[in-house]
Amino acid sequence: MNMAVRSQSLDDQLSKRNFDLLAKYIYDYSGIKMPHTKMTMLEGRLRRRLRVTGLPSFDSYCDYLFKQGGLESESIFLIDAVTTNKTDFFREPKHFEYMIQSALPDIVASFGDRRIRTWSSACSTGAEPYTMAMVLNEYIAAHAPDRDYFILATDLSTDVLQKAQRGIYQSDILAPVPTEMMRKYVMQPADKRRSEMRIHPTLRSKVGFARLNLMDDKYPVGEPQHLIFCRNVLIYFDKPTQNHVLSRLCDNLLPGGYLFIGHSETATGFDLPIKQVANTVFKRI
Repeated sequence: MNMAVRSQSLDDQLSKRNFDLLAKYIYDYSGIKMPHTKMTMLEGRLRRRLRVTGLPSFDSYCDYLFKQGGLESESIFLIDAVTTNKTDFFREPKHFEYMIQSALPDIVASFGDRRIRTWSSACSTGAEPYTMAMVLNEYIAAHAPDRDYFILATDLSTDVLQKAQRGIYQSDILAPVPTEMMRKYVMQPADKRRSEMRIHPTLRSKVGFARLNLMDDKYPVGEPQHLIFCRNVLIYFDKPTQNHVLSRLCDNLLPGGYLFIGHSETATGFDLPIKQVANTVFKRI
């Protein structure tokens, strides 16, 4: 993109017509619903893209996207700008308790695979897959030392994937990590005045990050998984999109494997090859 940098007027606002164009594209591309109540939010998030591209107004930005072929190069940045990426270590801790007490013992007993394959399908900045890695590392060391594991971590946003790969976090985000796990798996800064900490290479080597769009018809994740986490992303989809995503997730889950969704989400009302075994935890049948 070769554009002269021009300042955007602070009075410039996103028109309803342009919002509707953007909302339709975002939905078609990512499945994320953008009702009119989110117009101000979208406007605020796109102001940075206007500054980066040098375009002077929302009108010129949308003309560039939809009339001048700009979507080909801009779509990833547009989606990065609108996706919500709230994440915490040990978020919804009951899921990790269920992993330790029920899912992992069942998987070890039921499958002969040496490597436990797990997938964090909306990994955001990495807190979820690194939490999974801590839990798996501890469980295998204590109960199944002949086993190994690998975690595939995917997200739609390239921005959050880059942050996740670095594995560097502010100390407050790591606060929920138990003390002993913190000692083992989180490296403290040499300069104690710094608040950033980094996930230990032992865990980082067990997590592979890749971009994946859950709206795709097929998910190129390799062999079917023993565990899949897809938490707090279905809430942004309408029912048909939820059905599409859940069906594709089940296609990539081994019979006898476990699917975890967010505590505010549901898989009821869909014709899926799973049964509920705990609150927002399902087993492939």
